[in-house]
Amino acid sequence: MQYNFSNFKIELKKVEEFLGKEYSQLNIGRASPMVLDGVNVLSYGSHVPLNNIANISIEDPKTLRIAPWDKSQIKDIEKAIVGANLGLSVATDDLGLRVIFPQLTTETRQTLVKVLKEKLEGERITARRERERIWEDIQAKQKEGKLTEDEKFKAKEELQKIVDEINRNLEASFEKKQKEVMG
Repeated sequence: MQYNFSNFKIELKKVEEFLGKEYSQLNIGRASPMVLDGVNVLSYGSHVPLNNIANISIEDPKTLRIAPWDKSQIKDIEKAIVGANLGLSVATDDLGLRVIFPQLTTETRQTLVKVLKEKLEGERITARRERERIWEDIQAKQKEGKLTEDEKFKAKEELQKIVDEINRNLEASFEKKQKEVMG
C-alpha cells in the first residue's frame, strides 16, 4: 500500500496561499486595494468588509479612491481605516475618501522585511507541524501493519520532497516580495 499525500499537499497549498495573501495585504508604498481587504466597517449596526459598501479604485500609484455607495458612511469608513492601523493617510472629500500611501523610508523598508521574514517563518512552522502530523500517521500505519518498513521509508522520502518543495516556494515568495519592498 502506498501512502496517500493528497490531503497533505492540499494543506501545504493552503499555507502557500495564506502567505501570499498576507504579503499582498502589506503596505509596500504602492497603492493596492488588497491592503484594505482586512478592513471591516461598522455599517447599519454590523461589521462588513469595506469592499461590500464601497467601490475601491486606484487613483494614482500612491492613492486609492474609495467611493461609498451611501455617502453617509464616509466617517465610518474613515474611522475603520484609521483604526486598522495600516500606516495610511486618509482624506475625505465630497466624492468619498482618498487613501494615501506614504513614501517608504529605508528604515520602514527594513522593518517591512523583518515582518516578511516573521510571516515566512510562521508559515514554515505550520508546514513543519503538518509534516510531523503526517510522519506520525505513517509510523502508526506501519505499526498497524498497513505499511511495510520499505513503504514507510519511501513515504518518508516522498514526505521530505514535498516539504522541500513547499519551503522553496515559500522562500521564492519571500524573495520576490523582499525585492518589491526594497525597490
